[in-house]
Amino acid sequence: MTGAPSTPYSEGMPSQSSPALGTRPHNLSLILRLVHENGAQSRAALTEQTGLNRSTIADLVAELVRRGLVDERVPDVAGRVGRPSPVVTASARVVAIAVNPEVDAIEIAAVGLDRSILVRERLPNDTVPTPAVVVATIAERIAAWRAGPLADVRIAAVGIAVPGLVRTSDGVVRNAPHLGWTDVPLAGLVGTATSSAAFVDNDATLGAIAEHRYGAGRGIDDIVYLNGGASGIGGGLIIHGRAVAGAGGYAGEFGQNRPRISADGDRRTGDGVLEAEVSRRLLLDSVGLEGADDETLEAALASSESPAVADEITRQAHVLASALANAVNVLNPTLVVLGGFLATIADLRSEQIAADVDALAMSESVEGLEIRPAALGADRLLIGAAELAFAGLLADPGERA
Repeated sequence: MTGAPSTPYSEGMPSQSSPALGTRPHNLSLILRLVHENGAQSRAALTEQTGLNRSTIADLVAELVRRGLVDERVPDVAGRVGRPSPVVTASARVVAIAVNPEVDAIEIAAVGLDRSILVRERLPNDTVPTPAVVVATIAERIAAWRAGPLADVRIAAVGIAVPGLVRTSDGVVRNAPHLGWTDVPLAGLVGTATSSAAFVDNDATLGAIAEHRYGAGRGIDDIVYLNGGASGIGGGLIIHGRAVAGAGGYAGEFGQNRPRISADGDRRTGDGVLEAEVSRRLLLDSVGLEGADDETLEAALASSESPAVADEITRQAHVLASALANAVNVLNPTLVVLGGFLATIADLRSEQIAADVDALAMSESVEGLEIRPAALGADRLLIGAAELAFAGLLADPGERA
């Protein structure tokens, strides 16, 4: 299958495009989503969670096993009397190819339906990658992996997390300013090059989905997520448990907002946007690094004894907090999650950020508010991209398997 996406990711179940409640396709989707999102489940647990009877669960699981989407085994429980309920797990042999093209590197991974990462590569860029380079890289790595670690697996689709504005209806990257891309039909290009379905969305939106579903925001339904990467700062919103993209799919561009900066000494630009004031590049420069990943940067910042480095972290934390206070006033979330280099700032200046947000935001809006670093770390965007790629299969496993 090639071409642009037809089933964009949405939180919750069922969606308007999902099979009707109570139908067999819906029930297959329900079982597959439960084991994909929550891990291994016994048949007894699935019976309890779904309200379906045991024979129906057995029949649905058997069909998903035939389709290669789940595995089933009888657990070996020492000392147990009677036959234990079989355990159902999502298959690691059905994978999504997850991609995050950035200014400094292209990250690509194969993520199993059981959410295991079978293979992962970070490919540094000598220059900012063009769409053609990214498409060729994806096709080359898939071909190489098919001859190696993915020789016996089935690729469900390709999911791509792009640092820019994406029209999700057809996978066109409208504007990725740091990459220099404008109106690139990326889903169609990747689909043609790989002979796989391809889906594209904004990286921060996918990071928000991943953290809500599996990370720092699991179980919390009103979240503001900010992602800090080599291309700047983006954002994602989870409102009432659902990802919110806006009319054109471009919501959450916090990096383009102008923060309130009270102290002139905290300003680095004349009238700059958030991502110009709170910058991974400035942090790298402060510790003399070039092209390092987030883990290396965090270690360098945490171990530095330089007053100038400490001052830069403090400055960026102050500016970041002012932007967060604005978001809290407008959206009244329960949780703010910070990913990428913003998670590093949050780790190093957590009390300062919390105090600044508390001082700048309306007191009613910060009641019960938490600010947390992303729990999924470097995996967050790849997991989000994999969720995008799996969305169609999870919505209708009978049709797409």
